[in-house]
Amino acid sequence: MTRALSYASGPSSAPLLGETIGAHFDRTVACWPDRPALIVRQQGKRWTWRELGERVDAFAAGLIALGLQPGERIGIWSPNNAEWVVTQFATAKAGLILVNINPAYRLTELEYALNKVGCRALVTATSFKTSDYVGMVNTLAPELQRARPAHLEAAKLPALRVVIQIGGPAVPGMIAFDSVYTMGEAEHRAVVSDLGERLQFDEPINIQFTSGTTGLPKGATLTHHNILNNGYFLGEAMRYAPEDKVCIPVPLYHCFGMVIGNLACMTHGSAMVLPGEGFDPLATLQTVAEERCTSLYGVPTMFISELDHPEFKNFDLTSLRTGMMAGSPCPIEVMRRCIRDMHLREMTIGYGMTETSPVSTQTALDDPLERRVATVGRVHPHVEIKIIDTEGHVVPRGTPGEFCTRGYSVMRGYWDDEERTKQAVDATGWMHTGDLATMDTDGYCNIVGRIKDMVIRGGENVYPREIEEFLYRHPKIQDVTVFGVPDERYGEEICAWIKIRSGEMLTEEEVRDFCRDQIAHYKVPRHICFVDEFPMTVTGKIQKFIMRDRMVAELGVKQAATA
Repeated sequence: MTRALSYASGPSSAPLLGETIGAHFDRTVACWPDRPALIVRQQGKRWTWRELGERVDAFAAGLIALGLQPGERIGIWSPNNAEWVVTQFATAKAGLILVNINPAYRLTELEYALNKVGCRALVTATSFKTSDYVGMVNTLAPELQRARPAHLEAAKLPALRVVIQIGGPAVPGMIAFDSVYTMGEAEHRAVVSDLGERLQFDEPINIQFTSGTTGLPKGATLTHHNILNNGYFLGEAMRYAPEDKVCIPVPLYHCFGMVIGNLACMTHGSAMVLPGEGFDPLATLQTVAEERCTSLYGVPTMFISELDHPEFKNFDLTSLRTGMMAGSPCPIEVMRRCIRDMHLREMTIGYGMTETSPVSTQTALDDPLERRVATVGRVHPHVEIKIIDTEGHVVPRGTPGEFCTRGYSVMRGYWDDEERTKQAVDATGWMHTGDLATMDTDGYCNIVGRIKDMVIRGGENVYPREIEEFLYRHPKIQDVTVFGVPDERYGEEICAWIKIRSGEMLTEEEVRDFCRDQIAHYKVPRHICFVDEFPMTVTGKIQKFIMRDRMVAELGVKQAATA
């Protein structure tokens, strides 16, 4: 009998939404005008859907009044705030392509992003933590000091004309965000209304730069159809309703925040709750308790920080029922603690990537507990997935291979980068993710690592994720990440960076004793480092390449040994 192959397609009784984000936003406002739409704790803002709708319409008209045309690109460079949400929906209604710029970017990265996609406008925060956004914009475009607002001509940023500033004191050449609300006249509102009839759902509406470890960032170009539908089906999976309040501590510039967060809420009339500009575990716990949030999002490191916060037990989190852990592999033990200690009995895990809007698989609320904590679920509605070997053949179920996905959620391509688009999306429409996965007999998937992260030690394929899951069982280990470093004898050796729980002591020998006779000898880490923090991206992804570089320098080994 032939073994079943690692392929699945997502059945659904619910059809895809065939409309634009703006059209669906208007429907939500009309259906639930007096329900809470947006609560921003650090700004003290509490808007109903009607109030949010009024601001979105006014801002969209203001953007038209500034001379922006449908299809032009407008960047947003800001941490989480109410203005980010207004900009997201207003640009969709005005037919502008919103370009999400990482708040951690500095001069060179900002210049690259703005010029790569030809941003005509930029919405920027004034400052956040150590980031002086206004100062950096002025450094790149000193011409702002003498420019009339909306008439910038800068040598280094040739496409940029309009700079809109969120908060802070007035700056020459920039336009205050709040003043844009009042710029639109009746004629500009009429243009927005007319666009609502003319915009097509397959048109691009969002560009998100992916954070690769090599090469320049790529601008994944997403349509209304891509992200509106993904947000909708994510909300369906978590059974969202207008009564839900979703705590969103993840950054809005990333798909997790703006799609799984804002669009899942908007398509179901649920409230978007922002606990702060950036992630803070205490502020998140306070917000959930004060607002009686029913759903909570985060990457694994965020949930670990919340669970291990000294004041964790002081908060009433019994209002929580669901949420999502995604963004990086979810440790099984952390999921168990979330379900047990945070009352997240309907917690889900999702898997995806920016290029796929983002989610391709998700656990279901009624999945058995073991499936919900130990897999990334099954294929999403209206999506296809397959797992292939190095020759492109679909592998039998249970066999590791590269995860590929196809369907409405796959991006239009990388902006102005046909070559790298072809490398990612093949001629038959399959997005090649670069992730190693397995699919079991019931269609549940597990991510076992990145193709580039897989360690080959003495001819043995080692998946770091497997070792990480095992080490999470140690009662003294709070967090761990495993990767390979070059080795003259074996080609690569296993290295583990470990964060110890507060108040505990742990030695390298204790870790190795814990592994002995429990996992194969070649999986036991040879190099063990105890650290306080891991190098992370803004979205909470661990940057293993930085760790590897540090270990290479510390051990004095040659990178060429891994070639």
